[in-house]
Amino acid sequence: MNSNIIITSDSTCDLSPAQIEEQGIRLFPLRVILGGTVYRDGIDITPQDIFDYVEQTGELPKTSAPNTEDYRKFFEQFTAEGKTVIHFNISSGASASHDFAAAAAKEIGKDVFVVDSHALSTGQGLLVMKACDLRAEGKSAQAICDIVNGMRDKVNTSFIPDTLLYLYKGGRCSTLSYYGSKVLSIHPQIAMKDGKLYPRTKYMGSMMRCLKKYVADLAEAYPAYDATRCFVTHSCADAELVERAKELVRETFRFNEIVETVAGSIITSHCGRNTLGVLFIGE
Repeated sequence: MNSNIIITSDSTCDLSPAQIEEQGIRLFPLRVILGGTVYRDGIDITPQDIFDYVEQTGELPKTSAPNTEDYRKFFEQFTAEGKTVIHFNISSGASASHDFAAAAAKEIGKDVFVVDSHALSTGQGLLVMKACDLRAEGKSAQAICDIVNGMRDKVNTSFIPDTLLYLYKGGRCSTLSYYGSKVLSIHPQIAMKDGKLYPRTKYMGSMMRCLKKYVADLAEAYPAYDATRCFVTHSCADAELVERAKELVRETFRFNEIVETVAGSIITSHCGRNTLGVLFIGE
């Protein structure tokens, strides 16, 4: 293992506390703004705070990208100790964070590599964990970045929202689509392509029914995949739905590890409660 390399990430990677601790991953908290008060994702705000705020105000929280100076200070606490940093950002198509982090790395001038994940949530987390795997193999920082950059567009980052309310309020869903989904009980599969979200397909019926079709569609779309790990990531979804998702994944795929994680406040701000995704790296 190359112990001189520190792997860091925006808090949007949604990895489990056990993974973060075991791998020594350091998280940089992005910001959520509720009623003019700024909170740090994963530190002083929870997804439940988001749900409560939306229910009480009818408004979505705002999210805020840190600036270049914030990232520079974050990176320098490691480079000052002689460490090399590999940092993973939420997709540049979803946030300005990557641009600020890249600018900070340029200011430092060395020992900081910044990766645009082209993903979010555990789609980003999959690349973070792959970097940890490669570090354990003794790969150099440059080699790790080259490999994960080559894998970015093979990552299945997708999810099914229970409601389109948050996407609608956030301007990512039309009025017609929102009200049509309510009337017809439509749940779209939202996926990422070229670092941006788009509706891949639509399902009709209960979340439980849609989930079965969703996992089957993933199996058809990804007949070959990296079996190292799979994430079942959700925004405080019903326990029955989460267990059914893990059961379907076990029946359909052959992953060495299936990890359940709960999406943090940044991701929750855009998708709402009961959203669930099955995320892994294709081949």
